[in-house]
Amino acid sequence: MSGPPMFLERVRVPDELVPPADRARWPFTVPCVADLFGEGLEFTRPVTFLVGENGSGKSTLVEAIADAFGLDSRGGRAGRKYAGTTPRTPLGEVLHTDLTVRGARMLGGPRNRRKGFFLRAETALELAEKVSGLPGYWTEDVLTQSHGEGFLTIFEAMLREPGLYLLDEPESALSFTASLGLVSLMHELGGSGAQVICATHSPVLAATPGADIVEIGPHGARRVGWDELDLVDHHRRFLSAPDAYLRRVL
Repeated sequence: MSGPPMFLERVRVPDELVPPADRARWPFTVPCVADLFGEGLEFTRPVTFLVGENGSGKSTLVEAIADAFGLDSRGGRAGRKYAGTTPRTPLGEVLHTDLTVRGARMLGGPRNRRKGFFLRAETALELAEKVSGLPGYWTEDVLTQSHGEGFLTIFEAMLREPGLYLLDEPESALSFTASLGLVSLMHELGGSGAQVICATHSPVLAATPGADIVEIGPHGARRVGWDELDLVDHHRRFLSAPDAYLRRVL
């Protein structure tokens, strides 16, 4: 996967912005957030996946990146007139973004030239109810579609030109086949000059060719190959012998 330079090179939390006493409180006690002090998290490829269990901090991190980049942490597109008026998340207030020249140029330019979108699975339908049919969004009424069809409508309308795209568990409404369609879309975006950062539980999405995978967990954040993901190992084991897992929970 190749393409023009990205928009965001790194996110980090400067030491001076968080007093030592505050580091003993959430969200700075979350290992992947604690890792943001110092060098922080670098983005090296156009498509990056943050993979981890519930509570690992991946959604907290994606929301904070949205805040720091000027996207609404509840979800929405870049350049929206009222984007950024929502109070920032605790991490978003102190997260520093190291932008590329391209990213700085876009954020420093006219609002209507800012390209990007943040999709939060849990607020996507609430957003759709407010913006369906408005200029710059989609013409279909996604509230009359199935959950998965509505997500695909949003993806196809909003993820189609160079910009920064943040996705928080987009697979929640998608079938296996629809997930493959999103893989294709993200791969195309990465090759076209867009940058995608996606928090996911899906081994299907994480298999996007050429993507960088950051596993989030008690260890903090570490780069791994797809075959090394705990998520992939568990799915393989379950599909080959479901009874071995089910007898522990039933």
